[in-house]
Amino acid sequence: MDFTLPPEIEALRLKTRSFIAERVLPLEADRAIYDAHENIKDEVLATVRAEAKAIGLWAPQADPDYGGMGLPVTAWAAIYEEANRSIFGPAAINCAAPDDGNMNLLSKVATPDQKERWLRPIVEGRVRSSFVMTEPHPGAGSDPGMMRTRAERVGNKWVVRGRKWFITGAEASSHFILIARTSDDARKGLTAFLFHKDQPGWRILRRIEIMGPEEHGGHCELEFDGLEISDENVLMNVGDGLKATQIRLGPARLTHCMRWLGLSKRCMEIAAAYAHEREGFGIRLADRETVQVKMGEIAQDIQVGRLLVMHAAWLLDRGDFARKAVSMAKVHVADTLHKAADVAIQINGARGYSKDTVLEWIYRYARQARLVDGATEVHRMVLAGAYSKEGQDFWRWGA
Repeated sequence: MDFTLPPEIEALRLKTRSFIAERVLPLEADRAIYDAHENIKDEVLATVRAEAKAIGLWAPQADPDYGGMGLPVTAWAAIYEEANRSIFGPAAINCAAPDDGNMNLLSKVATPDQKERWLRPIVEGRVRSSFVMTEPHPGAGSDPGMMRTRAERVGNKWVVRGRKWFITGAEASSHFILIARTSDDARKGLTAFLFHKDQPGWRILRRIEIMGPEEHGGHCELEFDGLEISDENVLMNVGDGLKATQIRLGPARLTHCMRWLGLSKRCMEIAAAYAHEREGFGIRLADRETVQVKMGEIAQDIQVGRLLVMHAAWLLDRGDFARKAVSMAKVHVADTLHKAADVAIQINGARGYSKDTVLEWIYRYARQARLVDGATEVHRMVLAGAYSKEGQDFWRWGA
């Protein structure tokens, strides 16, 4: 594959870089614009989003018919990386999780009527959305087959009962994609449903406090006690819930990696700037071999991650599910983000551990990377299974 970006994509990448540098990055230094959960306040974000829309830098992944830019996945990789130079960047141009993954799923499988009702408002930035799958023990986590939340047919409605937790963005969301069990069939036992926050029969039990800064709407525990959903709000067909989950999570894992690479590079940027100005015992940190080796190692890890991500993106653009490629990227980039933040804090010393930089924010955020959208161990199981099945063909060239 040719790693040269087409001129129009390169121009968008540079536009993203400039917008983030000029309009988004400076906001991080003003503690007054942070909300109670360490994210950008909605009123500030709304202003920045309006500016992004005005210059044509909005929802890179979404269909232009619904207000997006309609770019290929390889272009997302370049633009998302630039966007997440700032901790607020993805939200500013509407490519942050979980909306990002939900838009991608709805674009691929929703009916025209469903797209108009459920997708368009997300793309336009009028509402936020959540993907409702994970359950408390002994329910579904990385294994959807353990799903306990059930939707039962009652008359002409589906009635949902059960409990979910760690549902990202739920407190601020209006549109929800829910995965529930509709039969005990091993492959066709789950179904995807669409529902609105104002429908009765469900509630948020709590916003779960976490170690890191939070996405808008937090990570919530939900209870369903008679939520009614009509057939028109079944996504795909009854029994296609596992398929819907797979369609969503593959690209969503990869877009996480795209954004994490941007954060990893930001950590390097802060570390390099400080190392070049800080002196101790008559020598700059940047001139110490121990520091140089650390920086070189992280730079290499980031580049390996970028190659893994771009390869997986290329496969997705070709219509491949890219399960193996996405798993490799997810494992490597999650580790790289954590390592980059840790090394940057070490180089900055107490300054890095303080809130004088965003390094401690990124460090706390980074710990979730090895858990979300499939724990590292699960992805290594996927890779081990692929190698066991493919043998030497595991490393075949091309798709």
